[in-house]
Amino acid sequence: MAQLLLLHLLAAVVAPWLAKVLRTKAFPVLAVTPAVSFAWLVSVSGDVRAGNLPTQRISWVPGLGIDLDFRLTTLSWVLALLVTGVGALVLLYCTWYFADRDPTLWRFTSVFTAFAGAMLGLVLTDNLLLLYVFWELTTVFSYLLIGHNPASSTNRRAAMQALVVTTFGGLAMLIGIIAVGVHHTYSISELLAHPPALDAVTVTALVLLLVGALSKSALVPFHFWLPGAMAAPTPVSAYLHAAAMVKAGIYLVALLAPGFAGAPAWHALTVGLGVFTMLVGGWRALRQHDIKLLLAYGTVSQLGFIVAIAGLGTKTSALSALALVIAHGLFKSTLFLTVGVVDKLTGTRDLRELSGVGRRLLPVSVPATLAALSMAGIVPLAGFVSKESALEALWQDVQTSTPLPAPWSWLSIAGVVAGSALTVAYTARFLWGAFATKPGLEPTAVKAAHPGFVLSPLLLGVGCLLLGLLSPLESPWLLPYAVSFPLGDAPPTLALWHGITVPLVLSVVSVATGLLLFARRDVVGRAQARVPALVDGERGFAHTLRWVDRGAVETTAVTQRGSLPIYLAAILIVFVALPGGAAATRGSLPPIRLWDNAGQVVVGAFMVVAALLVLVTRRRLTAVMLVGATGYGVSLLFILHGAPDLAITQMLVETVSLVVFVLALRRLPTKFTRHPHSPSRTWRIALGIAVGASVGLIALVASGGRTVDPVSVDFPREAYAFGHGKNIVNVTLVDIRAWDTLGEVSVLVAAATGIASLIFVRTRNTRLSRVTAKALPSSNPSRGTWLHGGRTMRKEKRSVIFEVVTRLVFHVMLAASLYLLFAGHNQPGGGFAGGLVAGLALVVRYLAGGRYELDEAAPFDAGLLVGLGLLVVVGSALAPLAFGGTILETTAVDFTLPPWGEVHLVTSLFFDIGVYLIVVGMMLDIVRSLGTGIDRQIADEESERESEVARA
Repeated sequence: MAQLLLLHLLAAVVAPWLAKVLRTKAFPVLAVTPAVSFAWLVSVSGDVRAGNLPTQRISWVPGLGIDLDFRLTTLSWVLALLVTGVGALVLLYCTWYFADRDPTLWRFTSVFTAFAGAMLGLVLTDNLLLLYVFWELTTVFSYLLIGHNPASSTNRRAAMQALVVTTFGGLAMLIGIIAVGVHHTYSISELLAHPPALDAVTVTALVLLLVGALSKSALVPFHFWLPGAMAAPTPVSAYLHAAAMVKAGIYLVALLAPGFAGAPAWHALTVGLGVFTMLVGGWRALRQHDIKLLLAYGTVSQLGFIVAIAGLGTKTSALSALALVIAHGLFKSTLFLTVGVVDKLTGTRDLRELSGVGRRLLPVSVPATLAALSMAGIVPLAGFVSKESALEALWQDVQTSTPLPAPWSWLSIAGVVAGSALTVAYTARFLWGAFATKPGLEPTAVKAAHPGFVLSPLLLGVGCLLLGLLSPLESPWLLPYAVSFPLGDAPPTLALWHGITVPLVLSVVSVATGLLLFARRDVVGRAQARVPALVDGERGFAHTLRWVDRGAVETTAVTQRGSLPIYLAAILIVFVALPGGAAATRGSLPPIRLWDNAGQVVVGAFMVVAALLVLVTRRRLTAVMLVGATGYGVSLLFILHGAPDLAITQMLVETVSLVVFVLALRRLPTKFTRHPHSPSRTWRIALGIAVGASVGLIALVASGGRTVDPVSVDFPREAYAFGHGKNIVNVTLVDIRAWDTLGEVSVLVAAATGIASLIFVRTRNTRLSRVTAKALPSSNPSRGTWLHGGRTMRKEKRSVIFEVVTRLVFHVMLAASLYLLFAGHNQPGGGFAGGLVAGLALVVRYLAGGRYELDEAAPFDAGLLVGLGLLVVVGSALAPLAFGGTILETTAVDFTLPPWGEVHLVTSLFFDIGVYLIVVGMMLDIVRSLGTGIDRQIADEESERESEVARA
């Protein structure tokens, strides 16, 4: 089963290329993927019927008990057949629906195929978390398909509306899934085999799961997104909103019904809302003039009907629910595809403009009529069989008052009969509006239809007839699902004739009433115009979004004032109030030892004095240097505590911070503005003291709160046994906790990209500043320079001593950085420290020779270097898989290399090399943003001033 999903994934990946090469001929090629899946499902149908359910398990996150579990049950088999069978026919239909030169084909083919795979995975999975993953994938892909034409505001609005509604339901469902998984299990089969007790947690989780299901299947109050989604191309409507996506909610209800149909609120949310939705959708369908929109509201009505039957929770209702799902998938996809043909060949979908189309499009109108009659529940179509079975389930409930009590059972059957009458009425309206010859209206011009264009609706329409005629053969395949329900007697076999029964009489009444409503459609239309909309989901959604937008604006106006001190103060106040308050109220503190040796006292006093001087100095550069002094003090404390790796890293990071501050200070005033009597100064001092005290208290509480031995006590042994290195810190970073480091370097990459894009957008991926004759000031000599780029600087800005020193130390710094990189596994150092040293070497070149010298020293793009580093990191992490190992597994290789002798090479060195490249690229980004970018800005300002002086 996982292979089928992988096949869909591969098809989605190659689809853009196929669309580029084959254009619309790519659709038949892609249709092979769901067709192969359909064939496999047919091949295992005997096992499914016999109860030998195919299963598959692939290890995913065994530490959390999460695996890729797949299981083919009767229910999932039926849904999977619909998803793959209708999917293949819709893809084939797309060959003639889209224009051969449609520029969106590459995206549509890929997204549609990926959606089919996600929907198939949703019905095959046996794990609730994996079900949610596929659930949200269908949400995202449907958003892309509904918004197929991004230039259309209608498409964008409909796509966003569907995304917001279904994502809201999905988030509610996720909470329910987590509650079920934490308290019980994530395995669907285990959950249904041993349903948990219906305590408060389980019932709440079940309600949240139903919210997700109802939003996906467009039940009231979430019904409005589906008619809006009709802005999508017709193949999308035929597949997503008839056979696939909207069936996801029905599938979830049918999946949970055997174990939870008796839970509190279950019947209210399924049967109650289902019947109400059936009435609302049918009533709204009678008001539509667009035949596609008419079918959309009819779909809402039918979905409500199916959910009501699936949620009833008896053996008969289960059988009829599956029969309804199959019949609905066939007749509604046929009708939507028919609308697409009519729209393409006539240029309109307005039933007030269509006339005489049926006679000239018999290959379409005949199967569409069969599908419409099936939707109305007319004998001998599949819709009649399934509807009569549903009425039988409701009538059994009326007779036994189980599972619904008497008043509600009567209301439910009355509502379904009324909804069925509305179904007949809007079905007649559709057939009359799409195909009838209307008096006083000129026949609509119809283009010739390609035979392939009508093939898919023809096959599906004929399927509605065949399934009805062969309905007795359908029952044995669906019974394994029905008998899993504890309530009710053995369900009657699906058949066209059960004799003169109450369900048959009710069906005849609904058909007669529906035809009467259609015959008196003018009277009904006037009545509808006078009756206000009882459920206006579109308006409610619009009002909700408007209030959310207004609330966001008001909240932003209050909290986002554009003041960095206010933002920082808010963060610090929360820190003091919550973690600081918790630490202060904890009670007794562990014993405090102020120092271990006199050196710590001296360094601590130095840091305190430096911090106090920051508060009184007026010069920004002095303040930056004093802040840096506190950082260097921390590195000295690390040395005194015997942590050379931390000391090196702290010292290098502090140096980089100083460089960043100094580069940025060039665009700031040299002195702070003094407000000695400002009221804010007092509370800022108080807040600073409170934050410092909170940090101290939290550190004390954390250090004294340990109750067990730390895991790090085993690191010295594991570092050599597991990571083959003697430097515990470095081995921890690249071996023991390599996953953490992989995440951290990813953050570094994001930070480097953010620096380049937020500070100066044009500094990334632009032409490098190389030394040319044009770049040289005319007053500069062309000889006697230590740095090539220094010749581009004005004479008064150059320092010969600095250039000489730079020329001497640059290569030494690079050599030192490489030493730290290669020696870091056994000695203090590592890729991060080595990269910082190399980056500082580039900083020195820039400071001595300007931006031209920087580009002479590093004539490559920083983004390329960062990307290369990330590629090396990920590649080294995955490389062990090629040799039968695990991700991030380390191997030691010992060999002799003259003249060095014995060499001990550890494969995690390549991981460190990737980190080294990322850090160097990040440093280059920083210098080019805050250094070169500001240099260009200053040069532009000076050039502008000189131009103004020349003009004056």
